[in-house]
Amino acid sequence: MLLDAARAVLQRTFGHSDFRGLQAGVIGEVMAGRSALAVLPTGGGKSLCYQIPSLVRPGLGLVISPLIALMADQVAALQQSGVAAEKLDSSTEPSLRADIWRQIGEGSLNLLYLSPEGLMQPSMLEQLSHLPLSLVAIDEAHCVSQWGHDFRPEYRMLGRLAEVFPQVPRLAVTATADARTREDIRAELRLGDAREFVDSFARPELALSAERKRGEGHGRVLELVAERPNRSGVIYAGSRNGVDRLAEKLAATGVLALAYHAGLDKDLRAHRLEQFLEADAAVMVATIAFGMGVDKPDVRYVIHADPPAAIEAYWQEIGRAGRDGAPAEGITLYSSSDLAWAMRRIDSRDMDGSVKAAQMRKVRQLYAMLDGTSCRPAAVRRYFGESSVTACGQCDLCLNPPEAADATEAAQKALSAVHRLGGRLGRGRVIDHLLGKTKDVSGSEAAMSTYGIGREFSAAGWRDLLDQLLFEGLLREDPNDGRPLIGLGEAGEVKSVYRGERRVSVRQMPASAEASGRAGRTRGKRHSGERLGIEPADAPLFDALRAWRRDRAAEQHVPPYVIFHDATLSAIARQRPASLDALAKISGVGQSKLKRYGADVLKVVREI
Repeated sequence: MLLDAARAVLQRTFGHSDFRGLQAGVIGEVMAGRSALAVLPTGGGKSLCYQIPSLVRPGLGLVISPLIALMADQVAALQQSGVAAEKLDSSTEPSLRADIWRQIGEGSLNLLYLSPEGLMQPSMLEQLSHLPLSLVAIDEAHCVSQWGHDFRPEYRMLGRLAEVFPQVPRLAVTATADARTREDIRAELRLGDAREFVDSFARPELALSAERKRGEGHGRVLELVAERPNRSGVIYAGSRNGVDRLAEKLAATGVLALAYHAGLDKDLRAHRLEQFLEADAAVMVATIAFGMGVDKPDVRYVIHADPPAAIEAYWQEIGRAGRDGAPAEGITLYSSSDLAWAMRRIDSRDMDGSVKAAQMRKVRQLYAMLDGTSCRPAAVRRYFGESSVTACGQCDLCLNPPEAADATEAAQKALSAVHRLGGRLGRGRVIDHLLGKTKDVSGSEAAMSTYGIGREFSAAGWRDLLDQLLFEGLLREDPNDGRPLIGLGEAGEVKSVYRGERRVSVRQMPASAEASGRAGRTRGKRHSGERLGIEPADAPLFDALRAWRRDRAAEQHVPPYVIFHDATLSAIARQRPASLDALAKISGVGQSKLKRYGADVLKVVREI
């Protein structure tokens, strides 16, 4: 009975005929007045799990969100669907703030979005404690966990909600949380024996690839973007300076590229976010200050110019692409220098030793996946605890399976050379030593048994092998004030390689992969021109509908997708509804949007 009411709201308000995945289970639990933890994949409809109960259960629904941009995005989308939703944050004008509290007092507001800091203000808690609440939702709940990838201390305060609102169901939702993080979420938010819902992490629309980069990799990023014209994309870089330089380089090639990081003025960041959300084809170059919860559905690719710090962060950031279910890509460039930088960054932090060790382990697990030889999505899904996982068939490693070549003997030579050189030299000098090409070599070095021992490989081959040994922890890199020195890794593991007890394998890509260039190029061509299954005959109508939507969005200063997603417009272009009743049957056309836009949409359909 409760789910029937929820399903009616889903269809009437949001224009969808039925729930997907675990949505019905989560919503049913909250509708029954019980708390829950839900881990649903990016694009899996997490927001509906708290929005719908807020519309059906009596009282005000509270949503706790970490970012103002995320709150604004969801509120705008809800208002387009006819839902009374608002947000309160530091940027809210006093007159609007007063109007919001008037709506709350009258009982006419359905949903209120707050930041954790805003909610936990004593005055806010005092005002809310006297109101009937339908639920309290904690979005991006992984932020509460010190074991997660985006820990935010202010989220720890939210455990008090169990005391402040003891009779109100609380729903914690996230897209990325392994078993240990889920345990921490439950403990910190005092969810006790609340039911846990964990959906599959499969994202079949995403084609993943990764490649070792040379230098900072900006040239390769420019190539990848050039191969994907007229598409929206997100590029993550590890530093503000890297973001600015990469955005400038892309803009110089004619790409609408926008830089976004915490060092920019708040108003400029907001303007650039608005530009990105409203554009049909733009590239956002950003640090991790951008991304969590950004709901632009038509992002066709995410490129990591610098890799993230953990598989959780990787999956969340890659998840910005393909939220509309159409084919999309996640491409990561990585190097041993990135690994060394990530480890140094963790080591420099003031944190408990066990947490530091866990974070370092997460870094190594990420690089093991990036530099591995088996299906990437399958590796990610196993990381999150899924069993019976099969290969995706579309990532770079599935399309061009690498052959593992035994490089144990070469590894022994490299480790011996580093040992004899005493960890005093950088990578280039170690390679020169192995090749016997050291300029002005000293007599003592020339007399070493390892000098010139590696002439069977090229310098590039040795660079790849040294990278492999760094990824596996057999070598380590001392930063040395920006001039890294190569030294031996964990002594026991190094000895096991010397003795032949541990084998070292390297990826040897088959000729077909080498002949076709890097994996990203072929994938870019494969998806070129694919637009949500639009047939050539329907493309003019689809384009006309997008143009109409763009104009309506500009008039209202909202992102186009909060009016209709591309998936809805593509369905309209295919089905060409001739009446409001026919239009109402298309997924994504709720009653409010039908009343507001229906006549205009039908006019566009008739004219094309």
